[in-house]
Amino acid sequence: MRLLISAATAVVLVAFVNSVVSVDPHEHNKVVCYWNSTSFERAGPGKFQVDDLKPALSLCTHLIYGFAGIDENSFEVKSLNPNIDTGAGYGFYRLVTQLKRQFPELKVYLGIGGNADPNDDNHKYLKVTETSEARNKFINSAVRLLNDYEFDGFDLAWQFVPNKVKKERGAFTSFWRGVKKTFGYGKFKDEKADEHRDGFTILVNDLKNQLRPKNKAVTLSVLPHINSSVYYNARVLAPNLDAVHLLAFDQVTAERSKDKADYPAPIYESYGREKDTNIDSQTRYWIEQGTPGSKIVIGIPAFARTWKLTKESEAAGVPPVTADGPGAEGPHTGIAGLLSYAEVCSRLTEHAVGKLRRVNDPSKKYGSYAFEAYNKNSGADGIWVGFEDPDTAGNKALYAKAKGLGGVAIYDLSLDDFRGVCNGDKFPIVKGAKFKL
Repeated sequence: MRLLISAATAVVLVAFVNSVVSVDPHEHNKVVCYWNSTSFERAGPGKFQVDDLKPALSLCTHLIYGFAGIDENSFEVKSLNPNIDTGAGYGFYRLVTQLKRQFPELKVYLGIGGNADPNDDNHKYLKVTETSEARNKFINSAVRLLNDYEFDGFDLAWQFVPNKVKKERGAFTSFWRGVKKTFGYGKFKDEKADEHRDGFTILVNDLKNQLRPKNKAVTLSVLPHINSSVYYNARVLAPNLDAVHLLAFDQVTAERSKDKADYPAPIYESYGREKDTNIDSQTRYWIEQGTPGSKIVIGIPAFARTWKLTKESEAAGVPPVTADGPGAEGPHTGIAGLLSYAEVCSRLTEHAVGKLRRVNDPSKKYGSYAFEAYNKNSGADGIWVGFEDPDTAGNKALYAKAKGLGGVAIYDLSLDDFRGVCNGDKFPIVKGAKFKL
């Protein structure tokens, strides 16, 4: 009798231990931090090294190392920057996962895709979903990589075909001119979208089955302008995903909307805009499709989108504003149409060169913006900047908290003020979000 009781007790204890282990300690307060490792190659103050991660990692619950890619011939996962990722010179894969010794609660995932992987005309992210042979090659190589470098899982930032921008009011043409250059798709129309959606669902299921016994994670990053209703069977995917990161920003960029500057990352729909280009509508879609709120993580950009203002632009700066393509590149990032938060905040001070006039968002719905108007005396172009700051990041965290969501995802650490040049405080965007969860 004692043996029977002991055996029954053991079964109960095992079940209890398993249930405790399976509980997510960050079910509603995830702070997922992306790091694009190519920021190491920037010159000057924008250069971001592995040691620069450390002040953020006490704030982040998860770190996504971006990005690996897919070999177009073998369909295996590969490093996109071998010299940085795996080479003898740096070996960041190993250096970054070893940071878990210093931050034992941190989970480190390897991001795959992320619009960092040149596609050319091969459409490899579509083709790998089409056959079991291709899917197995991808999965087997991914598992080997995970074992070799001790990642805690994978984040699938899958490069499906981005949807085209719809025409905007008053614009003669507003199709995304840079899509071929950026993603390699050009005017490609996916005639097998249903097949690719179903194949991706199988890939996620099979990958999770491989990783589940190892207690490793699979998460999904929904890239901007990927139509979730076309490419994701949310109801079937959800049980095999540990989190869904909704990167619901870049809803308007100078590449997609050359002639109009507007809020790039609104929480809610605003008058006259498309209904699905905001955080709330995308969140509601995934919840309505059966995804638990605790698995949905809201993306927050640590960068600004910019447009060039000309003599045709409205002097008041109230969006949408007539513009002429991307704003001038910043000294750190060197990318037209994009500024890091440090590059923005340095131009908000009273005596800054190229001082921006800041306009806050008392409604807490759309985001902050700033601008320097076209100078009619000198003929110098102006700039319009839609940006995130600690307050607006906090508003998005409060939205996630109020909706019972899983937390926030910061994209990415190298574009936050990681040197503390604004006010001496490093990673203010990360902190602004975390402390409101």
